[in-house]
Amino acid sequence: MSDCDACLVRNRAICSALSADELAALSKLGRKQMVQRGQTLVWEGDEALVVANVIQGVLKLSVSTADGREQIVGVVFPSDFIGRPFGKESPYGVTALTEAEVCIFTRSAFDGFAKDHPDLQHKLLQRTLDELDRARQWMMLLGRKTASERIATLLLEMSNRLGSSSCAAIAPFLDAFDLPMDRQQMGDVLGLTIETVSRQLTKLKDADMIELPDRRRVVIKDRRRLEQLASAA
Repeated sequence: MSDCDACLVRNRAICSALSADELAALSKLGRKQMVQRGQTLVWEGDEALVVANVIQGVLKLSVSTADGREQIVGVVFPSDFIGRPFGKESPYGVTALTEAEVCIFTRSAFDGFAKDHPDLQHKLLQRTLDELDRARQWMMLLGRKTASERIATLLLEMSNRLGSSSCAAIAPFLDAFDLPMDRQQMGDVLGLTIETVSRQLTKLKDADMIELPDRRRVVIKDRRRLEQLASAA
């Protein structure tokens, strides 16, 4: 990991707070790792041994319910940070939804580096507060929004997050993208059944807000109406 300046998420990841010399020192502690779709990087309840920056791809955060079912509690995109610095164990599992690339560090080495670099700790705190705000917004979505409003919100979230991580994107969003999760996983995130997810996607298609060329591809045709729907609650 010798050329951090060429990193796709260099200006948006938490390491953007570091100077060139500090970045060079941090780079010696980490390594790049490819994660295949379906591969688990961190197991729920295990000792928190690693932390990572997401360079490419999308991963899910999930916990297991008492009866063994999986509940997706978050989705991470390029430039997001995963893991629990200064923590003893991971409260959730981290599994790749797509093929992904991460910049991974042992937690002990990262913790030691962060203690000596207040700017990095500040960036970590800022990210934590952003995640808390996002979690509160998601609580409102699950508690107040209709099924169609939830689907619209999730599509826009993915459009915006994938767009902001794309070097080729002219606008800070993508109007056409591949869903990083299947309909069952979308339902898990939104508190909906797979049947409801499919019906609502078809409803948005029939309303000419989106196109569905295949099971994974989504094309947003009328962003303004989709945004109005998502903010209706």
